[in-house]
Amino acid sequence: QVQLVESGGGLVQAGGSLRLSCAASGRTFSSYGMGWFRQAPGKEREFVSAISRGSGPPFYANYADSVKDRFTVSRDNAKNTVYLQMNSLKPEDTAVYYCAASRISRPIVYRTSTGIDYWGQGTQVTVSS
Repeated sequence: QVQLVESGGGLVQAGGSLRLSCAASGRTFSSYGMGWFRQAPGKEREFVSAISRGSGPPFYANYADSVKDRFTVSRDNAKNTVYLQMNSLKPEDTAVYYCAASRISRPIVYRTSTGIDYWGQGTQVTVSS
């Protein structure tokens, strides 16, 4: 069992930055690929970014087209933590952001929630215009 706890959400003006963190329990953190998803009101949950498992670096990362070149995902296996650095935030980035863990590569490669084993509780990100 893996427990994921997100933090770092909040209210920020358009153009600003936030860094989300996701702390994972357990001793097998490096064996999980980690991802970030988001869900805006009235919309389905969507893929944001993901980073491969392993003892890297290097790690493989993937991004949704809407956040590419603005968001950066990273992980620190020694701290059992994955991060999402979000720059140049836009009002359309407003959503609840969820951390996710998967033992397979499918979510990262195909930018999908299929194959996710564990979810965090989510953290709210609100970007004002």
